[in-house]
Amino acid sequence: MLIKEAFAQAANGAAQTSDPTLMSFLPMIGIVVIFYFLLIRPQTKRAKEQKQMQNELQKGDEIVISGGELGRVVSAGDSYLTMEIAVGVEITVLKSSVQTLLPKGTLRSIETGKSSRALKNGKQKSNEPRQAEPENKETEISQADSTKQDNEKN
Repeated sequence: MLIKEAFAQAANGAAQTSDPTLMSFLPMIGIVVIFYFLLIRPQTKRAKEQKQMQNELQKGDEIVISGGELGRVVSAGDSYLTMEIAVGVEITVLKSSVQTLLPKGTLRSIETGKSSRALKNGKQKSNEPRQAEPENKETEISQADSTKQDNEKN
């Protein structure tokens, strides 16, 4: 008797779920709409702006390429451009590797740290006598002498 009731309940339950309605697909449709507005649309918009920026590059623009190098555009072709990364040093790169267009004058204002400090320190130290180098050499000589003496004792 219990078995017949169980079959009857399953048959009724199966009949109710076999009829898909719009309400069952509504959560799935909502997720697709959310993904479109939060992920797909902004990504395509950014890609379109990037492509437009790469096509409008011209001589004198300051750029950053995907490898992190900063430089100034010397000449631009259809697919490639020549970029000056230092005075007299030019490289040819793909236009698609350009990541950012910098505002004019950015390269002059960027302080790299090492080269500017070396210039400042070089100008200041040129008038002063160098005392740090002999001290280092003396410590190296004294260490070498102590190791020789230790080797002779053994």
